[in-house]
Amino acid sequence: MVIGNYTYAILGIVIGIIAGYFIRRYISEGKIKNAEELAKKIIEDSEREGEALKKELQLEAKEEIHKSRNELEKEIRERRNEVQKLERRVLHKEETIDRKAETIEKKEEQVYKKTKYLEDKEVSINEIYEKQIMELERLSGLTTEEAKELLLDGIRKEIVHESAIMIKDMESKAKEEADKKAREIISIAIQKCAADHVAETTVTVVSLPNDEMKGRIIGREGRNIRTLETLTGIDLIIDDTPEAVVLSGFDPIRREVARIALEKLIVDGRIHPARIEEMVEKAKKEVDGIIREEGEQAAFETGVHGIHPEIIKLLGRLKYRTSYGQNVLKHSIEVAHLAGIMASELGADVKIAKRAGLLHDIGKAVDHEVEGPHVEIGADIAKRYKESKEVVHAIAAHHGDIEPQTVEAVLVQAADAISAARPGARRETLEAYIKRLEKLEEIANSFDGIEKSFAIQAGREIRIMVKPEEISESEIVHTARDIVKRIESELDYPGQIKVNVIRETRAIEYAK
Repeated sequence: MVIGNYTYAILGIVIGIIAGYFIRRYISEGKIKNAEELAKKIIEDSEREGEALKKELQLEAKEEIHKSRNELEKEIRERRNEVQKLERRVLHKEETIDRKAETIEKKEEQVYKKTKYLEDKEVSINEIYEKQIMELERLSGLTTEEAKELLLDGIRKEIVHESAIMIKDMESKAKEEADKKAREIISIAIQKCAADHVAETTVTVVSLPNDEMKGRIIGREGRNIRTLETLTGIDLIIDDTPEAVVLSGFDPIRREVARIALEKLIVDGRIHPARIEEMVEKAKKEVDGIIREEGEQAAFETGVHGIHPEIIKLLGRLKYRTSYGQNVLKHSIEVAHLAGIMASELGADVKIAKRAGLLHDIGKAVDHEVEGPHVEIGADIAKRYKESKEVVHAIAAHHGDIEPQTVEAVLVQAADAISAARPGARRETLEAYIKRLEKLEEIANSFDGIEKSFAIQAGREIRIMVKPEEISESEIVHTARDIVKRIESELDYPGQIKVNVIRETRAIEYAK
């Protein structure tokens, strides 16, 4: 029973499977058929749409081709027009060039003819010129070179004459203007500068209360006078001069120490070697103090500040130094004032001018101890104590040893000359004065064509008479300049010297 049921169950399952298979197959065949019909329909629709799209694209392509062809034809027409224009322009230019070439050929032909004509003329002119030169040489009796030399000699003389006249005119105009301005500036400077016209000189004579003091100064066996001379380095001259002792020495500072010490000893009355040594030491300290005070006073008076203490001492030493009888310290103060005033008038640096003016003769403070001219010594001192380049240059140039390069240096040079040259400022020994006058006349007489020369105005002017048949009116200007150069190079003198060259022609007849 159980087996039978199991068999029925299996049979039912098989039948179901077979039935399901046939059913699914039927359904699948129907769907496949429908799908095939649908796909066929889709394909037919796609083919119809493709044909339509193809026709549309073909129409668009034909239109685009037609449009492009029209544009291309238009562009070709434009380019063809441009090419035709260019061809016409080229043809026109070629015609122009041809015409110009013809013109140039005609001109070249004309130039060639003219050149040929000129060459023929040049040959003809050269022949005529050579004939004329030969004829001139025959008539004048001179060769070409001799005639040239004669002509050049005449031209040289004419140039010398004209240059002398120009120099004279220019110098006269420049001197008039410069003299006027210089006189104005110098007069203002001198009016503003109050300085002594007669400077003090170094005292070398000591007055005694009586002649008995001479014996006390000499001392037993001369021990007092030997001690004083040894300590001061000064010679005491005790002669028949009543109530006076002369101090003789090269160094003015030592001479001043000896004077002060001797005066103190005379006042004290106790004169012996120990006392002399004490008084000399005191005199040295007193002189050192005076030197420092004088230097500071000079700097204060001129308004020059910041000077090195050693230069202050050297300034003070100038109180005991004289030049041609003029006190050098007072001269330096005066030069500082003059240079500063002139610098103010000209718009130059007043401080540098004053400083250089005050220190310009600083070398004279030690020129007894150091070899060389005081100008070089002073410049070295200023450089050593860090003075400015302008001040050092002005000191070095104030006597014309080097060419002044600044306005301040020129002003110091001028102020030095003004201070030294004014009346009563300096004096010379008779012998030196006569020698300078003789040398001045000797220099003038050494030139050719000079008849006589006379040194006048205490040697500040020389008048020179020339021979009129040897020196022309125009040549006296050159002669005067040459004499001035010789005087400047060979002669030492304070201030300036006027050279006056005179040419005079006289005609003398006698009525009988």
